Amino acid sequence: MVCAIGDETGKIFEQVLFPTKTPEETIPPMIEYFKDKNIEALGIASFGPVDLDKDSATYGYITTTPKAGWKNTDLVGVFKEALNVPVGFDTDVNGSLLGEMTFGQGKGLKDAAYFTVGTGFGMGLMSGGNLVHGAMHPEGGHIMVRVREDDPMPEGNCPFHGSCLEGMASGPAIEKRWGKKAIELKDDPKVWDLEAYYLAQGVVATTMLLSPKIIILGGGVMHQEQLFPLIRKWTKELLKDYLNNSAVNDLEHYIVPASLHDDQGIMGCLKLAMDAME
Repeated sequence: MVCAIGDETGKIFEQVLFPTKTPEETIPPMIEYFKDKNIEALGIASFGPVDLDKDSATYGYITTTPKAGWKNTDLVGVFKEALNVPVGFDTDVNGSLLGEMTFGQGKGLKDAAYFTVGTGFGMGLMSGGNLVHGAMHPEGGHIMVRVREDDPMPEGNCPFHGSCLEGMASGPAIEKRWGKKAIELKDDPKVWDLEAYYLAQGVVATTMLLSPKIIILGGGVMHQEQLFPLIRKWTKELLKDYLNNSAVNDLEHYIVPASLHDDQGIMGCLKLAMDAME
């Protein structure tokens, strides 16, 4: 759990890290950290699934998460009561997208997607300047993909869906497929061509559904910068020239890396806090 103090310009003055243990062990020191900081509002971007429906009795809760001990944990209510400030709340990946849209790659745009590719595969979406929630929130990491014939792990790694984006393109999927961590495979072209093929399927599906102006890719796996030209190549191949617009005609500026030095989530929390004050 990263906690930080910042301002409306996106400047981060300080940040600390608390290990994620049980809620009983983790939340109290986080509250104590903020108590003497004289904050005006708090933004929380959390792992999920979470309840984002403000009319729901469990708004602000982590709900059916597989993370041990955190199921049905009230975050917003606990922090609001302890700190007596407005609290903004969203998913961790929507928080990262909001950070990039406010202070980074997507500044000035209103339609965007953010993929975080690491221990899991998350997706945040913004349409018309609003983060997409709907009945819950996007779970784009579980979009099913077409398995390539040369994939040595065609069954995938997701315990729910097998060959979805998370099951085929997350860090654990790469490690299971090749028997090594992604960082140890950085010089193996076949690893990254296959990875790019699956990520491009996510890009194409998102492009067809949301028609964003930009797709931002972050997370640990995306530190392998050689992926970006490969994703653009496969995106072009999979689109088959079906679309003709300013975004897909300039894939170098359409499919881009996260730009805020891994602080996009915290910077999104600053924006959530600001919005909570309105």
